[in-house]
Amino acid sequence: MKKAKAVSSSDSSRKMRPALSPEARENQMISLAIDLAEKQLMEGTASSQVITHYLKLGSTKERIEKEILEKQKDLIEAKTATLQSAQRIEELYVKAMDAFRSYSGQGVPPDD
Repeated sequence: MKKAKAVSSSDSSRKMRPALSPEARENQMISLAIDLAEKQLMEGTASSQVITHYLKLGSTKERIEKEILEKQKDLIEAKTATLQSAQRIEELYVKAMDAFRSYSGQGVPPDD
C-alpha cells in the first residue's frame, strides 16, 4: 500500500484565483473544506462529525434519498414544461379562433 505524500506548507497555502461571484466563492470554500476533510481522514485526525458525515454519504439510504430528489426534480421540470406547452396551445387556439372569425367576416373581437 502506498504511503500518502506529506503535504508541504507551500501546497497548503496555494493561491486561488479570486471568485467572481458569491456562488463561485461558496464553491471554493466547499472545495477547501472537502480537501481538509480528506487530509484529516488520511492522517487519522478527522473528528467524529467528519467521519460520520462521509459514512452517511456512502450509505444506501443516502443514495436512495439522492435518487428520489433527482426524480422529484425531473418531475417538477416535466410539469413546468407541460404547463408551458399548455399555455402555448391555448395561445394557438385563440389565434386560430380569431383567424376563423376574420375569415367568416365577423372580425376579431376587441380585447377586454
